[in-house]
Amino acid sequence: MTAPAATDGSDVDAGLPPRPAGGRDPDARQARASQSFWAVVVAVPAVFSVLRLGVEAGGELQTTLLLVANVGPVNLLAGFLTTAARLLATGLVAVFALGAVLGVSVDRLPGYRRPLFARWADLTPTWFVLASFLLALVTWQILYLPLLLPAFAAAFQLRPEQLHELAVARVLIVAALLGGYLFLLAPTLLDAWRQGELLVMALFGVPPVLALSIAGPLPGAVIRPLASVTEAAVLAMLVWAALPVISTPVLPLTVTTVQTAPNATEDVRGHVVVVDDVNMVLLQEQGGVRYVPTDQVKAQVLCPSEEELPRHRLRVRDFHVEDSLLEGLGRRVRPVHRVDAACRATG
Repeated sequence: MTAPAATDGSDVDAGLPPRPAGGRDPDARQARASQSFWAVVVAVPAVFSVLRLGVEAGGELQTTLLLVANVGPVNLLAGFLTTAARLLATGLVAVFALGAVLGVSVDRLPGYRRPLFARWADLTPTWFVLASFLLALVTWQILYLPLLLPAFAAAFQLRPEQLHELAVARVLIVAALLGGYLFLLAPTLLDAWRQGELLVMALFGVPPVLALSIAGPLPGAVIRPLASVTEAAVLAMLVWAALPVISTPVLPLTVTTVQTAPNATEDVRGHVVVVDDVNMVLLQEQGGVRYVPTDQVKAQVLCPSEEELPRHRLRVRDFHVEDSLLEGLGRRVRPVHRVDAACRATG
């Protein structure tokens, strides 16, 4: 027989309950899980901002130092929020949805260690989860917004049984919700069918049906492998999606017309680092830093990047499917202007 774990009596003398044998204190585990979650939330934006400056500088130390000296923390934060907020919201939504499903599944298995995502979901306040879904709602492309329906149902464990006690009433409520959803997207689905956009049809049609049955619990036999696979898959997805975010420019892309001779001009395509009374410092798109005397600058236009050009010809009630709700509202206030000829000529 194994002897009970010995204690030094300090906890008992102090009037505290004895520490569990083996040091497996649930409160300590929760504290470590909470610290790891918030460390990731805070550290990821800071690391991304630093990496973006290095990539923007082409990996050159002196150019990186030039950007660090002239790109302030407010600009970095604004650049991160406008380009990486979608990635951050995706990671949080995935963690909370998977964590809730895994957590309710593990609750049925006494003595089973809770997966990491489940512990994170348990320790996160409800307001933060709702804020994460709200951030995804305004930053995700409209094309992917239907995926929030099953994610929300999973994160808050929503089931059709909670709608009404009577089965007939539940069927009518679900039918009314799906009918309203179909009415909203019917023109877009018809256009997608005519254009052969099967992926768009799947993204708009499958998630509402999936939301009806995605809430847990899951069978006990699949929890352990599913927890490991999903956690690794989410991390791999975030790394894969982070690569284009890191390479997204922090500075605006412009074409600057510079007078190089009395009757000659040159268009310089690049990013403006800083402007003072003497020089305009340009980080050229093809690499290198160029100092242009301010009095030689004759014109300058702002150019869109290739990522901003649309790939689908579909709209949802006057909103382009590749715009977020925030971008769509912004285009209504200030419509997109025609791309300047200088951007096309030097692109």
